[in-house]
Amino acid sequence: MKINRKRISIYFLLIIILICFIIGFIYLNDYYHVDKEKLKSFSFDYNVSKKILDDNKIIYGEENSEVGIVFYPGDKVEYLSYEPLMKVCASYGFMCVLVEMPFNLAVFDINAADGIQEKFLDIDKWYIGGHSLGGAMAATYLANNIEKFDGLILLGAYSTQDLSDTSLKVISIYGSEDKVLSLDKYAENKV
Repeated sequence: MKINRKRISIYFLLIIILICFIIGFIYLNDYYHVDKEKLKSFSFDYNVSKKILDDNKIIYGEENSEVGIVFYPGDKVEYLSYEPLMKVCASYGFMCVLVEMPFNLAVFDINAADGIQEKFLDIDKWYIGGHSLGGAMAATYLANNIEKFDGLILLGAYSTQDLSDTSLKVISIYGSEDKVLSLDKYAENKV
């Protein structure tokens, strides 16, 4: 019996590709889903307008606000989980833009903020920010678009970009009991 090594190699390669596809599919579909019942408990009446754009970006607050915030969700967190935060910020007079990310990973659309500012010309100051990996990707986007923004908001996140020579305002907030954020990396990359 003659062994066809080429055929075996092809089958082996196909099996490896199939396994990688299955693992990738499982990984990308395993994310933190928004709990709609718990979300309702945070849905106080802030008297904040909500508008969904055709690219699934959600606008909270008045479009003629003085300050706009573009927000990137955290790694593998459904973007609607941030709705209570966006409503609270909007209740203080900010217009907030919550961005949906492909597969709930900001690395797949770092440039999600492109074109937002051009839609809202009445807004004078713009900030970009995000949670966890979303914050890091927002900082990466900001590093290439410094002239468009006034500052960066990091929630449980750090910037791997050196922004120290800019006039940007930066606020960084993290929880002392955060079990995901590497405090060593945070300190190393402090803006």
